[in-house]
Amino acid sequence: MTASAAEAGCRVIVFARAPEPGKVKTRLIPALSAAGAAELHRRLVGHSLGAATGARLGPVELWCAPDTSDPFFRECERRLGISLWAQGEGDLGARMQRAFESALVHAARAILIGSDIPALSAQYLRDAERALAGGDDVVIGPAEDGGYVLVGLSHCDPELFRGIPWGGPKVLPETRRRIAALGWRLSELPALLDIDRPEDLERLPQEMRESLMPAAGGVGDPNASGTPRNRGGLS
Repeated sequence: MTASAAEAGCRVIVFARAPEPGKVKTRLIPALSAAGAAELHRRLVGHSLGAATGARLGPVELWCAPDTSDPFFRECERRLGISLWAQGEGDLGARMQRAFESALVHAARAILIGSDIPALSAQYLRDAERALAGGDDVVIGPAEDGGYVLVGLSHCDPELFRGIPWGGPKVLPETRRRIAALGWRLSELPALLDIDRPEDLERLPQEMRESLMPAAGGVGDPNASGTPRNRGGLS
């Protein structure tokens, strides 16, 4: 770690996909329609970016998939003063490793969050940064589904991300095992919900839920997608 990196404090990385109808939040389409699911995705990305900029920990980077060209990303850059980065190729682990390696060249600490976490707050991010600044090697914000919504690092090792079974309940236990094998000091924050399935919509803030489903008496068949939950807030 160079002196210049140490002086730079913390960078906050937000992972997000372009809000293209039919390609984001597809498990929610039975309840919201493709356009409604894409609109919810936009709002949740905006929420994550608002928490990240509001925490005032340091530069905020929006890592975009498939690239940075979507007008929504460009508007976020213009309005919030954030920087845009392309996630690039590879599985989630490879893309996360790439983002951390880039951020930690310029900062002593980096925190990566997903873009579907309605309960995420600036204080939650400050708590994560405080753990790293206090000497922890890694901090995790668990997701209620067995993954995680936040991971923060003071240094990066590829073993933390390589070959993880993304998309299932083993993500967090396997990550904890690898952290222990590396001999790293870990802190965990309270678990948060990430929005994946129709039944999760009931826990959205009321104003957001009602504006997305103004005529809906419920959220549709909670098992309509027939698919497992995703990777825990990261995309």
